[in-house]
Amino acid sequence: MRDTAADALLAAFDGNSQIGPLTDASPALTLDEGYGIAAQVGETRRARGEQIAGRKIGFTNRTIWPIYNVDAPVWGWMYDGGVSDIPSDGVIPLPALPELRIEPEIVFGFKATPAPDMDLTDLADCIDWVAHGFEIVTSLYPGWRFTAPDAVAAMAMHGALWVGPRSAPTQDRLEALTTCGVKLGGPGEDLIGHGVDVLGGPLMALQYLVSQIGRMPGADVIQPGEVVTTGTLTDARPIAPGQTWETTFDTPLIDGLRVTFA
Repeated sequence: MRDTAADALLAAFDGNSQIGPLTDASPALTLDEGYGIAAQVGETRRARGEQIAGRKIGFTNRTIWPIYNVDAPVWGWMYDGGVSDIPSDGVIPLPALPELRIEPEIVFGFKATPAPDMDLTDLADCIDWVAHGFEIVTSLYPGWRFTAPDAVAAMAMHGALWVGPRSAPTQDRLEALTTCGVKLGGPGEDLIGHGVDVLGGPLMALQYLVSQIGRMPGADVIQPGEVVTTGTLTDARPIAPGQTWETTFDTPLIDGLRVTFA
């Protein structure tokens, strides 16, 4: 039986509008029920021709859980219309979605399918490339007020992903993803984050995702060619057209990015 919340959330996403958190009307909504709603949204998006490009993991950064009233990571689909490379001029359009925010993240591309029982070494062998990127997140709930079940039902808050230059997943680069520090700078903002904040490191976040795929009804394993973004390294910040944002890392193994929003 189809949940009416799935239709309401997709209509808000398509119409650049918002609805009240699902847990306002259903306080007992569980995370697995949220995944069930997200699965229905995904079925509709694929039925109308959208193609899966990969997955995003949200709320892997435990330092921001109290800010967003969540206590667990979530994951959701990303589609081909919302995953792009950052152009050479760094100018990127913002999607027509409500309350947009920027998140600096580590992104992986896959050449093989990871399995839930893999250790980090075997998991790394499945990775084709690694990149730094910016996820643009959105809240279909006014004021960014929600719980984890609300968030996963709302497509894990995903709006778009912009990916920077891809690099080989060498051992030293993968190790640097955990030990690195990063600064996110924008209008009146300087935020500091660390790779270790993301569930102990982006590879650990990826390992967590692989273990959680089954919570989404009907979800298949990660396929070769898929892209996975592993969660924000700092708190997210509101963004607007005309702003310029940039990141700098404290290691030469990860290049920072500079973008301007159109």
